[in-house]
Amino acid sequence: MNKPSPNAPYLDAIRAAKRTLRQQIPDYKERFEALTAVLKSDIADIQAIRAKGECPVPEIAFDALDQVTEAQRENIKRRGCVVIKGVFPKAQIEAWNSDIAHYLDDVKYLERMEEKRGIDQYFSALASSKPQIYSVYWSKPQMQARQSEALARTRQWLNRLWKYQHDGADVFNPDQELTYVDRVRQRQPGDATLGLSPHCDGGTIERWIDPGYQQVYRHIFGGDLSAYDAFDAAYRTVAREIPSPAVCRMFRTFQGWTALTRQGPGDGTLNVLPIANAVPWMLLRALQDDVPEDELCGAQAGRAMLVSEQYHAMLLDGYGPIPQVEAGDTVWWHPDVIHGVEDKHQGTGYSNVIYIGAAPDCDKNRIFSDLQRAAFETGASSPDFAAENYELGFEGRAMLSDLSPLGRRQMGY
Repeated sequence: MNKPSPNAPYLDAIRAAKRTLRQQIPDYKERFEALTAVLKSDIADIQAIRAKGECPVPEIAFDALDQVTEAQRENIKRRGCVVIKGVFPKAQIEAWNSDIAHYLDDVKYLERMEEKRGIDQYFSALASSKPQIYSVYWSKPQMQARQSEALARTRQWLNRLWKYQHDGADVFNPDQELTYVDRVRQRQPGDATLGLSPHCDGGTIERWIDPGYQQVYRHIFGGDLSAYDAFDAAYRTVAREIPSPAVCRMFRTFQGWTALTRQGPGDGTLNVLPIANAVPWMLLRALQDDVPEDELCGAQAGRAMLVSEQYHAMLLDGYGPIPQVEAGDTVWWHPDVIHGVEDKHQGTGYSNVIYIGAAPDCDKNRIFSDLQRAAFETGASSPDFAAENYELGFEGRAMLSDLSPLGRRQMGY
């Protein structure tokens, strides 16, 4: 028996949105052609850089954040991603990596996995299965990393790449984070089953049917196409996602992770399309006449937004690995940047990370922070993820007494 499509409750909304948007954008075909030409040029540039043995993902040193030039800033915004190197010292990272491994043993994660299988369906629409991501949220190393002063400085710098004011008011506070708890990855050498196909997080069909998202992409859906700025925060905090396990309800200026081990191309790690403006092209692609009226190029409610060969093959020509990173480096990508994980880990060492993004203080994030704080106090899984609850009641997790003054503020205390 076939399961109903996740889009079944939204088919009328999808058809209505497509009709309205096409009426609103009488030149939707010409707009798509114009944006196609821009992206083809960007992809050709990326391919040329890679052909020279270089990586198009920008890299800057944590110690040099105050010396970053305007040209470097603009390149980061164009690419939508950046590696910030040397945020944490090697000794600290090695201790965290070891402690997380012991923590997973202490909560008997592998012994309890079978009883949890099937709860998390977020990546079920992707061609590859999910990577070796462990659904723990409250270990002491994770909390120590989140509340570190160095990471607070890093995220403050990243937040300020955005236009965070609109109509004379702050959309978010760039200098204050609200912790968004996420998981850890420990991927062993030789693994060939645990990749993630190219996708975007942070909303799928919502980007077309939600009024808030329609305002985020107002310049794509009407007016001056060139006025669109992926780093303009206006309306991003009023956009609303369809509730689902593993669909982020916080506004993140950047998704990201902290490397616990050395890793790079071939090590089963992150791939990206380093173009901040790829999602607008995908939005217009779904309005073209070869796409069925009740479809959005494969986008499914409550899932990751996949990038498919059928509809988005051009984008895949620019997709590729991040550069080599060392333990203690951090990797960041805009919430609209297409990314995934290599299908095969061909390296010789573990490819381990702590997922930590940038979620600045704003009304939207405070609402979720209240829910998350309650989970912290009991050890339950983050309310944004499947309720696997490995740490529920576990005494070895981080407690309120483990939070620094900065950590308490970031958790909304």
